[in-house]
Amino acid sequence: MAEPGSSAAAAAAAVVPLLLLGFLSVSSVNADPLLSAPLNVTIREIEVNSAMVTWEILEGDPVIGFAITQQKKDVRMLRFIQEVNTTTRSCALWDLDEDTEYIVHVQSISMGGSSPPSEPVLFRTPKESEKMASKSPDEVTMEEVGQAAQLRAGELIIIVVVLIMWAGVIVLFCRQYDIIKDNEPNNNKDKAKNSSECSTPEHPQGGLLRSNV
Repeated sequence: MAEPGSSAAAAAAAVVPLLLLGFLSVSSVNADPLLSAPLNVTIREIEVNSAMVTWEILEGDPVIGFAITQQKKDVRMLRFIQEVNTTTRSCALWDLDEDTEYIVHVQSISMGGSSPPSEPVLFRTPKESEKMASKSPDEVTMEEVGQAAQLRAGELIIIVVVLIMWAGVIVLFCRQYDIIKDNEPNNNKDKAKNSSECSTPEHPQGGLLRSNV
């Protein structure tokens, strides 16, 4: 009579090959033997917490998307990124840890399945201190450019407002000047009239009045 422990071990030994066979069969169904692995996989724009992976495909491959496997070196945890219905040949890697080595594989996706993975690419993110030290004093980031553009826009708005105010002051002054200028002839006429009334009245016969002796 077989012992219970030996029967359980035998059953487990029989199940493991079946699971492995099932996994391989599923992988073979999902794989497209006519699809080539991506070429020239390159990591660009490596930052402290992000990077950009780019690749190329063989001309004529019916690619409809991509799949990226991202893994920390010496760590089994994976990040899987998949996109379909796209012709892009690049993908951003985000939320990375500083001063950490990563391994990246890229696969092409077609209607029949996915290609074999590309050759692994190893890269390392820099430390925050190293990135700040490597930045030259004359280097201008996109954020700084945006801030400078906002400052210039604010200065232009202030200049325009000041010019509009000055124009309004000049127009108001011109109107007041025209009103004052128009009133000057009337004032002159009134002054002349007042001076004539205050002068000695003329006599129609001419000469001065003489007293009879």
